[in-house]
Amino acid sequence: MRALRILLILAVVLGGIFVAVDRAAVYFAESEAEDRVRFAGAETGSTEVSIKGFPFLTQVAESELDRVDVTVRDIQASAAGRAIRISEIRARLHQVKLGPGYTSATAARATGTAVVSYADLTAAADDGVTVAYGGEGKVKVTGTVQVPLLGKQLSRSVLSTVTLVRGDTVKVRADEVPGEGIPGLESLVRKKTDFEREIGGLPEGLELEKIEVTPDGLEISVSGADIALAG
Repeated sequence: MRALRILLILAVVLGGIFVAVDRAAVYFAESEAEDRVRFAGAETGSTEVSIKGFPFLTQVAESELDRVDVTVRDIQASAAGRAIRISEIRARLHQVKLGPGYTSATAARATGTAVVSYADLTAAADDGVTVAYGGEGKVKVTGTVQVPLLGKQLSRSVLSTVTLVRGDTVKVRADEVPGEGIPGLESLVRKKTDFEREIGGLPEGLELEKIEVTPDGLEISVSGADIALAG
């Protein structure tokens, strides 16, 4: 009985040591990965990486991680002009293959959400136009137009619908623009408030699926396969 008790205690101690070593390795790997995550053709800000699954060390030995959650902020395509900057991408990556020397990684599949703030949507609109949440799944777009017939400027706000077109472009179009009996006013306002902008900076292989207007910004569902994270 004494020998069995000693073996049980040793098993618990060794098991605890293994768990501690495994968790320490995860922490180190997450820290290293945060410095190495790169999206081709885009500049990124801060990155957070969370490696799921246990034990971690056996996954590393097989050079494949079951799941990795990644949050990348401030994503902008290089030299993208008026392309819309992505405020944040939250992605769940599955079957992440590690390259030689762990200097690269590729996810077999990924799902997640890309977030575009109203500040970034405003920056992508025409000069002098602001975009804000309009309630009930709409955005409020405000702009000032010069009306030659009146010889003055008018400021107008419209409620607009946001849709995803061509798989990579956000389209903002006013539901209704009151003409107020002024010839050409609707056309002038729409030239300011209606616009289309491509989403810039998405990693290759990640596609936009569905867009939702929320009080905090646009939330766009994304998914893809063979996503290169580094290297």
